[in-house]
Amino acid sequence: MSETELDQHEAEANQLDEDDRLKPAFVSAVLAAVDADDAEGARALVEPLHPADIADLFELVPADQRARLATAIADLLDGEVFAEMNDYVREALIDALEPHQVATIAAELDTDDAVAIIEDMEESDQRAVLRALDPDDRAAIEEALSYPEESAGRLMQRELIAVPEHWTVGDVLDYLRGNDDLTTDFWEIFVVDPAHKPLGTCQLSWIMRTPRIVSMADVMKREQTLIPVEMDQEEVALRFQKYALISAAVVDPAGRLVGMITVDDIVHIISQEAGEDILRLSGAGEGDINEPVVESYKTRVRWLIANLFTALLASSIIALFEGTIARMVALATLMPIVAGVGGNAGTQTMAVTVRAIATNQLTDSNTWRTIRREIRVALLNGATIAVIIGIGVTLVFRNPQLGAVIAAAMMTNILVAGLAGVLVPVTLDRMRTDPAVSSSIFVTMTTDSMGFFAFLGLAALTGLTG
Repeated sequence: MSETELDQHEAEANQLDEDDRLKPAFVSAVLAAVDADDAEGARALVEPLHPADIADLFELVPADQRARLATAIADLLDGEVFAEMNDYVREALIDALEPHQVATIAAELDTDDAVAIIEDMEESDQRAVLRALDPDDRAAIEEALSYPEESAGRLMQRELIAVPEHWTVGDVLDYLRGNDDLTTDFWEIFVVDPAHKPLGTCQLSWIMRTPRIVSMADVMKREQTLIPVEMDQEEVALRFQKYALISAAVVDPAGRLVGMITVDDIVHIISQEAGEDILRLSGAGEGDINEPVVESYKTRVRWLIANLFTALLASSIIALFEGTIARMVALATLMPIVAGVGGNAGTQTMAVTVRAIATNQLTDSNTWRTIRREIRVALLNGATIAVIIGIGVTLVFRNPQLGAVIAAAMMTNILVAGLAGVLVPVTLDRMRTDPAVSSSIFVTMTTDSMGFFAFLGLAALTGLTG
């Protein structure tokens, strides 16, 4: 290892911990340099960092110091850094820049990354930035912005290599070596017909190992996965996952090749979509710690209000059995157990179902089989928990009748929870409503209400008294 490499390795060791996160001491040192108006010192500390780590640095420093940090290390803030930034942090910094500065950053990026920077800007600011771009870059970004949000058209790159099928491998190699304006980041070459419709693909490794005289029509793979330009990005990610793709051609409604999507973009989408589904199940919105407080409040409070009304429904069921509870105070002690365990059972089934829907594992052809499966799982879980709670309550309260009542209520509620956990998301999906958004409200309402009703109802019917 050279001396330069050793110095770089030592610098990285001082910046990052064992989990490749910026150390608090390093962040404090950068902020101290910024506070002391020591731009050169701050730049010296930050310069060795990878663009992704510089983006992390901006997320770690307080919001009111990000602008000063950006000023101190302005020459290090290139397009790669902005592409790696958290959306909220990037948006705030972009708002502080002049349109020509944003245009300079956007021009350095692939189309998909440039669109990610520009798409959330105010319309007037967008127009100013687009006017400052070169005509070719402006046309590509305007076309991307014309497609729906979170679609393949927004996600795709326009920079790709496409050649006609009558070319030989030698023609392709000469073309790649003789054109400095071609993109340098690609894994395969697309073969197109005269109408620019994709006919097949050819990996770079095949081209490098094939004699120059061989025709591209003979070496290319004709089977390929084509992505419609308006396909939702989540569906695109599922296709990449299902067919183990490295890149894929994007086609317009006429079937012409207009771009490509690469697996590095898909990794980000898979992570983003998975995180969104988990956060939606909890009603936490985007769940980003950089999201403004007011936006987080607006997102979360409406689900808390909805929960309030569902809780009132459950409490009204308790009120119906006020006399039963008065005769035996132990019922009030045990009620939360029935509702709580039922709620957890419903959440388990709901999470599995929502994930199955999101990954296309659950379809019209296997819905009823899935429901029957969840019923069997619920029966097994219910029987196990019912036996345990029944024996436990009998021994603690020395009341076999109370043990039998809570065991029957637990069995009933877990079975209902299993049904609700699968039927609620499936029903919402059939109604074209995202099951990740509101399933938890309805499942919780069902398990709480049924838990209280089953337990107190059985206690009333059996004439259980203390």
